[in-house]
Amino acid sequence: MFAPLAPQGRLAVAALVAILLVLPLVWHDTYVLHLIILSMIFAAFAVAWNFTTGYAGLKTFGHHAFFGIGAYFSALISKNFDISPWLTTPVAGLVAACAGLVVALPVLRIRSVPHVAMVTLGFAEIVRVLLTVFRETTRGEMGLWGIPAYDGFTIPGLGEVVFNAAEKVPYYYLAALLFLGSVYAVVRMVKSPIGLALVAIRDSQDAAESLGINLTRYKLLAFAASAFMVGLLGAFYAHYILLLTPSSVLGLDLMILVIGMTLIGGVGTLFGPILGAFVMTIGVEAMRGIGEYRMLIYGALIVVVVMFMPRGLVAMLDGLGPRFGFGRQARPQAE
Repeated sequence: MFAPLAPQGRLAVAALVAILLVLPLVWHDTYVLHLIILSMIFAAFAVAWNFTTGYAGLKTFGHHAFFGIGAYFSALISKNFDISPWLTTPVAGLVAACAGLVVALPVLRIRSVPHVAMVTLGFAEIVRVLLTVFRETTRGEMGLWGIPAYDGFTIPGLGEVVFNAAEKVPYYYLAALLFLGSVYAVVRMVKSPIGLALVAIRDSQDAAESLGINLTRYKLLAFAASAFMVGLLGAFYAHYILLLTPSSVLGLDLMILVIGMTLIGGVGTLFGPILGAFVMTIGVEAMRGIGEYRMLIYGALIVVVVMFMPRGLVAMLDGLGPRFGFGRQARPQAE
């Protein structure tokens, strides 16, 4: 369960957010900004998946379907009907949320974790195959290109904001907004009665039901909220990268990457998926020079963390918690 932060922990989080917002003003390297944008996208993705799996206990392996649905819906509608991505992006989130409800309905009848995993994974494969087969519309693995970028606008006193491949700063701040908004939404839900109900369902569905918790309502809510956030991220990804293939947004390796980020950072925690996403995104890019061998290191790291640190890297922060206020409320001093 989410542990409240001590005052010094809140100051540390505020400082990290301030650094995140100020960074592009002092560091203009487009490659570094690109890595941080991807890290924020995957961190928000991992946080949304962790909300369903870590807090609600619904072991879904098909969340990349919502990412792909959001990406392709926003890209195709904005491209073919000349509608601004600012409008198609939130609608893509709603479409992904509806898809989440469709997937959640059969999952409600299943209590076996492996079967839930296979149903959700099968749904993602169906979406990927459909997007691959309908080449006339999606161009399949040849790639959907010509996706419009976000429309620019003018901020009084600051000047014109332009979204294009060469200018990363506007995308950076939009990614930061999605990232911080996703984290804030999950924190609010986890700290509310909704979070208590989901944790109760995760720990024992029978006990939760005996306490009057509506399992159907809360499971649907968890799926829909998580799918909405992931769909938004997929739409943003489409209008940022400007090129989509089914394998790039619906490939199983994407889901494995997000699961690995969450496991390495710490499943069932708030900061774990964020830490894991930044470590893995930047770490994998740093090892690009060794080619496919980096995936060997990536797999070995997952094995080591799962075997020796089942709570993830964030568990190391627990040792610093009483001093810096991370992870748990600082205990009052004995009189």
